[in-house]
Amino acid sequence: MPEVLDWQHVAEPEAIVLYAVQSLRQGRTVAFPTGSGYAVTASGLAAEAVRRLPVNGSAESGAAPVLPELMLVLRGPAEARDWAPGLSPLGLRLARRLWPGPVTLLVSGDVEYGLASRLLDEVRARLCVQSKLHLAVPCHEALREVLRHLPGPLLMAMAADSQADVIISDESTSLPQPATVVAVNGDAWEVVRPGALSAEDIRRQTACWIVFVCTGNTCRSPLAEALCKKILADRLGCTIEALPSRGYHVVSAGLAALPGGAAAAEAEQAARSYGADLSVHRSQPLTADLAARADYLVGMTQSHLRALTDCFGHLGVSPRLLDPAGDIADPLGSDQSVYDACAQQIRQHLEAFVAEIAPTNAQGQQEEAEQS
Repeated sequence: MPEVLDWQHVAEPEAIVLYAVQSLRQGRTVAFPTGSGYAVTASGLAAEAVRRLPVNGSAESGAAPVLPELMLVLRGPAEARDWAPGLSPLGLRLARRLWPGPVTLLVSGDVEYGLASRLLDEVRARLCVQSKLHLAVPCHEALREVLRHLPGPLLMAMAADSQADVIISDESTSLPQPATVVAVNGDAWEVVRPGALSAEDIRRQTACWIVFVCTGNTCRSPLAEALCKKILADRLGCTIEALPSRGYHVVSAGLAALPGGAAAAEAEQAARSYGADLSVHRSQPLTADLAARADYLVGMTQSHLRALTDCFGHLGVSPRLLDPAGDIADPLGSDQSVYDACAQQIRQHLEAFVAEIAPTNAQGQQEEAEQS
C-alpha cells in the first residue's frame, strides 16, 4: 500500500516536501497532482525507480493511456536549452509563454549533447527515445517545491497515483484535462495530442515579440518601436496594423518610465519624416511580464544592457544592444537636429535588425503562417 500525504490539510507542507525529496533520493516513486492529473515521478539518478515508472499504457482498465515515453520535469523555461541545446527560438518562445502549465513540449534539438548525455545509459535510453525529449513544467505547488530541493533531474509518467510508493494527495484539484503535447521541429510546431490548450491557444503564443528599452520611454525606444514597425511592415508587404496577424508584436518600454507619458514632440516629428507615427504613443515601465514575453529585448546603451541582463536575464531571453558597437545617446532636451540624427542612427541599425529577424520576403512569411 502506498503512503498517502494530504497536501491540503497538513499543518506543515514543508514537511511533505522534504519527505518527498528524501523518498525520491532513496529510489522510491512519488505521485503528485500536476493540474493535468496525477503523475508518478522518480529521480533520474535512481535507475531502478525509473524502471518502475509506468509507460506504454495504463495499468488500470479504463484509464487514459499514458505517453509512450517518459517526461522530464523542469524547474522552469530557462532549463529547456540545457537539455535540448539546439532548441529553436520558437521552442524557447513556447517554453517561456506556456510554462508552468498544461503543455508538454516534444523536442529534439541535439538532445544527445545536452544534460541527457550525463544520465545513466538505461535512464537515457528510456527518456530520450529517437533522440527526442518530452519536457514539462507542471503548475502544482507541491511538485514545484520538491524540484527546488531535489538534486538531479526528475522524470515522470502520467498514470494512476496508486502505482507510486508515496502519494501527495490534493482533492481540491479540479477534474483535469490532459496536457496538450506540442511537437517542435525548428520553426514548425504541431499538436500531437490534444489537451487543455487548443491549437489556436498555442498559435497565439508563437508570435515574435520585440521590446525596445530606454530610460524614460519618451524618445529613443518609442522611435525604435515606430521605425521598426514601419520597416518591418514594408519588408512583409503589409500595413503596420497587420503586423500582429503576421506574427510580430513591436512595443517599447522604459527602465525608469512613468506610465502614460506622450513621446517628445521632437521625437514625434523625427518619426514622421520617415513615415512613422508616434502621436498615440504612451510611455510604460518595463515589467517582468513584458520582459518574459520578449524574444528580442533591445537596449539603447551599455547601461541599459547591464540593467536588462541583471534584472531579466534569468527569464531566458538574452538582452542585446540596437547598436552592437556603442551607445545611442539620449537626445532629451536637445534641439530638433539632434533628434533627427538620433532617428537616423536608430533607423540605420534597425535595417540590419529587421533583416535578421524577418523572412526574406512576404510570401515566405505567409507560407510559414499557413503551415503553423
